[in-house]
Amino acid sequence: MVKIALDAMGGDHAPQYAVHGGIEAARASKGRFQVVLVGDQEAIEKEVAKHFLTQNLPLSIQHASQVVGMDEKPAVALKQKTDSSIAVATRLHFNHEADALVSAGNTGVVMAHALFGLKRVKGIRRPAIGSLLPNQMGGTTLLIDVGANVDSRPEDLVQFGIMGSIYVSRLLEIDRPRVGLLNIGHEEGKGNELVNKTFTLFKACSCNFIGNVEGGDILRGNCDVVVCDGFVGNIVLKAAESLHGLFKINMRRLVKKYLFSQIGAVLMKPTFDGIRRLFDYQEYGGAPLLGVQGCCIIAHGKSTPHAIKNAILAAYKFVVENVNEAIKQQATIPIAHNDAEAVPLNG
Repeated sequence: MVKIALDAMGGDHAPQYAVHGGIEAARASKGRFQVVLVGDQEAIEKEVAKHFLTQNLPLSIQHASQVVGMDEKPAVALKQKTDSSIAVATRLHFNHEADALVSAGNTGVVMAHALFGLKRVKGIRRPAIGSLLPNQMGGTTLLIDVGANVDSRPEDLVQFGIMGSIYVSRLLEIDRPRVGLLNIGHEEGKGNELVNKTFTLFKACSCNFIGNVEGGDILRGNCDVVVCDGFVGNIVLKAAESLHGLFKINMRRLVKKYLFSQIGAVLMKPTFDGIRRLFDYQEYGGAPLLGVQGCCIIAHGKSTPHAIKNAILAAYKFVVENVNEAIKQQATIPIAHNDAEAVPLNG
C-alpha cells in the first residue's frame, strides 16, 4: 500500500485542518493508500478524537517534537529543528517508509528539506514548482515555475517545460501536452535575453513546443504547460488566485443591488458554485515540486481540510503514475555552462 506522509503541523490552521484533511483523504482511500500524520502526537490524537469512526481508517501517527513556524527562515529551520514535523516527514520519505510527502507549511522550509533531504534528480539543475490553473476550455493549464527559482538559466526553463509536460501527460492524461514559453508577444525574437535563448533551446527539444505565449493564453487554454522563471510565475499565480475573491465579492455586490438579480441568483446557484470551484485553489490541492527524488506536494498555507485531502490525492496519483521515473528518463538536457556536466537531451 502506498504511504503518504502528511506534515500535520504545517499550515495556518494546523493541526486542526491538516488532521481533518488527512482523515478525509483516508476515508477516500478505498485501500489504495495510507496517510501518516506527522507531528506532535498528543495534539494530533486530540484532533483525531473529534472525528467519528476513525479506528479502521488507513491512518497512523508519527511523532515529531518540533514545529516550524510559517515565518521562520529555511536555513535556521533546517539546522536547528531537525525533529520538526516537516523534517521527520522528509526522512520517512527518504528512508522509503513513505512514498510521498505533503505539507501546507512554510514553502521555503518545505523546499529546503526536499532539496537537501530527498536530493535532486540526477541531471536536474533546478527543481521547479508547478501550479494548475483553470482555463476557459474547461480544463487546466500547468504554470511552471511559480516560485522555486527567482533566477533561472535558459536550460533550466527547458527542463521545467519537459518536467511539466511529463506531469500533465501522466496526471491529466493528455497526449503530447502543448508547451508554451511565457513572453510579451507571440513572435520569435520578442522578450529579453533569457526568453530568447530559451526559445532557441526549446526548438531543439522533442517536447511539443508551440512557441511563445502571452499572459492571456494561460487562462484561454491555448497550451497545456506554460513555462516561465519563478519570479514571473509567482506574480502570475498570486494574481490568478485573487480572481476567486474578486468574482465572489463582485457577484454578491451585484446580486444585492437588484431585486431580480436576487431571485435569479437562487436559480443560478449551482452555476455560480461551479464557477467558484473553477477558481478555488482548494480544488487543485497542492503544487508539485518537480525535479527532486521523490514526491513533494506543497499545499497552500491557508489550505482547508478539502484542499489537504486533494493534495494527498494528487500525491497518490503522482506515485502510481511513476512521474519521477519519467522525469529521470526524459527531463535531462545538455548544460551549456562550463561549471556543469552535460547530460543527454530527451523529450
